[in-house]
Amino acid sequence: MADLHGPAEQSARLSITETAAAGIRVLVLSGETDADNVNTLGRALQVKDGGPPHVVPDFRGVTFMDSSGVDALAAAYRASEAADGWVRLAALTAPIQRVVELVGLDSVISCYPTPPQALTA
Repeated sequence: MADLHGPAEQSARLSITETAAAGIRVLVLSGETDADNVNTLGRALQVKDGGPPHVVPDFRGVTFMDSSGVDALAAAYRASEAADGWVRLAALTAPIQRVVELVGLDSVISCYPTPPQALTA
């Protein structure tokens, strides 16, 4: 799936590896997202200058996300939309899916069972 590898970004309990497939950034997340490390997630989700405004965060390795993670995803959605792009969430684990559904984020950002499905939607 990946045709480009970017440096992994890490914080205390969150690691992010960026790859790309068909010009779409894929962020493979692992660990927990909370107020202590949300800036790491926010930086990874930012629309890059000259880069594609399309991003698929892959949540299969995420075990916890609080409201700061939800805020980062909402901000990324707004920035991508402003750049004529999109954010598509993939492989939400049960705890993350529950949070996303409770706050209604799934009604704004499309969610897919797997990264390949998010990439081809």
